Amino acid sequence: MTSHRTGAGGRRLAAVVATSAALVGAGAGVAHAGVNPALGYDAQSDKGSLSNIANVVGATDAYRMGLTGKGVGVALIDTGITQVPGLNTGNVVNGPDLSFDSQDPSTAYVDGFGHGTHLASIIAGRGAAGLPLSYTDPSRFHGIAPDANLVNVKVGASNGDVDVTQVIAGIDWVVQHRKDEALNIRVINLSYGTDSVQDSMVDPLAFAVENAWRNGIVVVVSGGNEGDSTHNLADPASDPHVLAVGAMDSAGTVTTADDTVPSWSTDGTVQRHVDLTAPGVSVLGLRSPGSTADTQNPSARVGDRFLRGSGTSQAAAVVSGEAALLLQAKPDLTPDQVKQVLTGSANGLNNVSSLLEGSGTTDLRKALTSVPKAVVDPAPWGTGTGSLEQSRGSFHVIVDDASTGETALQGEVDVFGQAWNGAVWAKQSNGRTAWHDGAWRGATLTAKGWKDTGGVKKSWPTAVWNDTGVVLASGDWSARMWRDGTWSARMWRDSAWSARMWRDAGWSARMWRGAGWF
Repeated sequence: MTSHRTGAGGRRLAAVVATSAALVGAGAGVAHAGVNPALGYDAQSDKGSLSNIANVVGATDAYRMGLTGKGVGVALIDTGITQVPGLNTGNVVNGPDLSFDSQDPSTAYVDGFGHGTHLASIIAGRGAAGLPLSYTDPSRFHGIAPDANLVNVKVGASNGDVDVTQVIAGIDWVVQHRKDEALNIRVINLSYGTDSVQDSMVDPLAFAVENAWRNGIVVVVSGGNEGDSTHNLADPASDPHVLAVGAMDSAGTVTTADDTVPSWSTDGTVQRHVDLTAPGVSVLGLRSPGSTADTQNPSARVGDRFLRGSGTSQAAAVVSGEAALLLQAKPDLTPDQVKQVLTGSANGLNNVSSLLEGSGTTDLRKALTSVPKAVVDPAPWGTGTGSLEQSRGSFHVIVDDASTGETALQGEVDVFGQAWNGAVWAKQSNGRTAWHDGAWRGATLTAKGWKDTGGVKKSWPTAVWNDTGVVLASGDWSARMWRDGTWSARMWRDSAWSARMWRDAGWSARMWRGAGWF
């Protein structure tokens, strides 16, 4: 099964070939005196290093205050997490795998695409657990909230394919299991979205994130990388209740005087634009070796372990880490207060429209000393009763069936073959009953609970998908991916790691190499 944009408006992007000079200018893995051999880059001078980014946003100051995200859970709803060194020190647990990879034990949970691992390392990666002050050492690799509990909720397959109903099911699971195993899930990172223009008042995906928000979970969503090709934020970033994030280029300095917003970060409208921005250019996150991102973009590799990538996806991951630090310091904050504190303490950039930067760039130093206000969000809440098909926008997974050929999954039916009734689902979602004993809306997708996997590690086991209405034999969803090659020329450009989809909507070559080098 593959995911294709079947609606109008898709644009073809030519792959960009990096030159040696461009890579040198980007600092992409070129050795010099300050390079740390263990990392493959200079953590202090490379603007994409997470140590540098932690300095820029004020996370390093939080470490000095004893804040590392400890005790706060962040659910990453994405393409999985491969527990490579830096993500294997005990703070990552596997929630359910709802992706098309889940039926094969060798591909379940792990990130065959490369997106989720990259973001996981930005949020809560760490070379080793340590005392808070140890994370101020630039020679040690760590994400923004290195001691946060990171919950892997995999919905995207190894080629990036996902249907919106898998994402909705993942959000519903997080809401119902947010207090499991002392995970204390307070943040969802959702670097995903569709090009739906359905009003968030009725959109099912928007309702799912609103329901998480009402249940005390800060939902951090990437705004999109469509630049000026559209004035609409991706769905569900377009929902006014969530925290929508755009990307900025810090130039590697703490001062905002030299900060800019890259041309690919989606602008919005006066009615709805990003709430704030965070560093999202040339971010050095961990590779998932052998993944799609890794194998198709070898020039993006830095050292043996890292991959350089840009996008509002990465910026959202930075903000998710910041939210975890803030919630450790002030655990009684509501999602509305977290949003108010982060936007209220943000620093505006020079000569940048509010449509591109929202309130400005996050400043955790100021946020941690801010006095939260009582917040009453004036925006009305949605109903979730709108069209599931419209929520997909122009993105549809393709079923490859030996007898009927290729058919796009369309209409008011979920990816598991069940008819969709928005009113019934919204009531279940709101009542936290959409999941029951491993079944979502009646389709059994997982086992019934956590399972010990050795040591202190636990996972939420997968289950065989029976009678889902979807053909899941090996290769069915990936055959077309490799046949028509549509993704290969479109997937890694800096105008792409699109929040509107994990594949085919547009990542292309420059995305991973030094992006920001236009």
